[in-house]
Amino acid sequence: MNNKTDKISICHLITGLNTGGAERMLYNLLCGTNRELFSPIVISLMDRGRFGDRIESLGIPVHSIGMKQGAPTPATLLRLIQTIRRVEPDVIQGWMYHGNLAAFLASLFLGLKVPVLWCIQFSIGSLNSEKLLTQAVVRVGATVSNVVSQNIFVSKNSRTQHEQIGYSSTNSCVIPNATDTSVFKPSQEARLKLRTELGLPEETILIGLFARYNPMKDHANFLKAAKLLHQEFSQVHFLLAGCNVDEKNQILQNLIQELGIVSQVHLLGERQDIPYIASALDIFSLSSAYGEAFPLALGEAMSCGVPCVATDVGDSAWIIGDTGKVVPPKNPHLLANAFKELIDLGYQGREILGKAARQRIINLFSLDSVVLQYETLYKSLLDYKK
Repeated sequence: MNNKTDKISICHLITGLNTGGAERMLYNLLCGTNRELFSPIVISLMDRGRFGDRIESLGIPVHSIGMKQGAPTPATLLRLIQTIRRVEPDVIQGWMYHGNLAAFLASLFLGLKVPVLWCIQFSIGSLNSEKLLTQAVVRVGATVSNVVSQNIFVSKNSRTQHEQIGYSSTNSCVIPNATDTSVFKPSQEARLKLRTELGLPEETILIGLFARYNPMKDHANFLKAAKLLHQEFSQVHFLLAGCNVDEKNQILQNLIQELGIVSQVHLLGERQDIPYIASALDIFSLSSAYGEAFPLALGEAMSCGVPCVATDVGDSAWIIGDTGKVVPPKNPHLLANAFKELIDLGYQGREILGKAARQRIINLFSLDSVVLQYETLYKSLLDYKK
C-alpha cells in the first residue's frame, strides 16, 4: 500500500474528462468507491474537461497532463511520468485505448512494480473503420496485453472481439458498466413537467435518444425511423440530447427538414439533467451502427423504468434481456416497427416492461455490485487480506 497512508492508492489514467460513457463510468466508480480503504487519484492525459471539477468535488485529486489531440510528445510523456512518480500509486488503471497504453508506458519508464489494469470500453466491428492512430494503438495494445495485470472489458461482446485480434485471454475479465439506481429512477413528476416545458399535451408519447453526434451513434437511423413512425402516430414526439445535437448542427437540421418531421423533433443539446429527461420518456432508443460495448445510456433509461429499443451492438441484447426490443443496426424500418410494438402495448403495458427493466438493472448492473467487483479485483492483485 501507499507509504503515505494506510489506504490502497488507485491511479486512474484516462484520455480525457469530457462527456462520454467511459468518463461517466469512471465518475460513477469514484462515487461508489470505499474511501476508508481506497485513495483514488485521477490523471487526464488531456484537460480537465467537464468531469474534472465534479471529480474534485468528491475530494479526489485531478491532474491534467495537457496533451493535445493526436500523438503525445516527449514533454507530455515526461509530465505524465513525473505526476505518477509524485502520487506513488499502488495500482494504475488505464481507461480507453490511449489511457491504457499510457499507463503501460509510464509503468515501464518508472520501473514500477505495481499492477497495471486496462479498462476497455469499446467494441470493434471493423478495426479498419477507425482512425489510423487508433488502429495503431489498438494493435500495439494487442501485442502487450499479456504483460499487464488485467484486461477489463465492459462487455462480453467486446472481450470476444478483442481476443480475436490478438488480445490476451489469460488475464482478462468482464466487469460491466454500472448505473446509480438511486439517481436514475422513475418520476411521474418529470413526465408531466417536461411535456409542459416543451408545450406538449400530457398524453404525448416521447421517444428519446441521448448520444453525442457521431457516425457510430447513427442519428440518421433514429430520425428515419421517426419519419416512418410519424406517418402512423401523429402524437409521438422525438427528443434528442447530446453534444452537438442542437440547432447549430446543420447536417442534423437538414436531415430533419428533408424528412418533414421538424415539428415532432426536439433537439436539447448537451444536458446535465439526464436523470430528469430520461424518466420523462415513454421509450428510449439506442440506434447505434457500431462501436458500442456497454452503452451506459441504455442502463440509465432502464433504471428510470423506461422500456428500450436498441440496435444489436455491443452487449445491448444482454442488458435489455426480455424487457424491451433489440433490432439489427442500420435498419430504420425494423426500428420503427419495434417502436410501434411498444406503443401498441399502451401506457400500462409499457409501465410493466419498464418496471422489469429497472429490476434487471438493480439485479445485474447496479453501481454497488460493480464497484464491489472492481474493489475485489484491486485487493486480489495486491494480495490484500483486510
